[in-house]
Amino acid sequence: MTESKLIDGRLELRRSEDDKKPLLQRLNKIEGQVRGLRTMIEEDRYCLDEVQQINAVSAALREVALLIISQHVAQGVQLAVREQESDGAVEDVMRVLKAAMRMRE
Repeated sequence: MTESKLIDGRLELRRSEDDKKPLLQRLNKIEGQVRGLRTMIEEDRYCLDEVQQINAVSAALREVALLIISQHVAQGVQLAVREQESDGAVEDVMRVLKAAMRMRE
């Protein structure tokens, strides 16, 4: 189970091994995709193939970001309810969501 607490206005998460596992699995897959892209460039593969691989890596990274944000928001809401830290927890969740929205620009 993920544990969380508010420190200096920031929600600090301590993920359990079960919560880390899907994130690390996805990151391992992304590492493989990036190595594949490197090989494609070294072998002078067709540009469109390389661009499609870049798009796949970018989409996979966005999915990791969404998982991280999901965990953060869930823990922020739980902390706000559990410890009446709603102002600080909500502010921190909003800060994370705003940063995530900038990712799409």
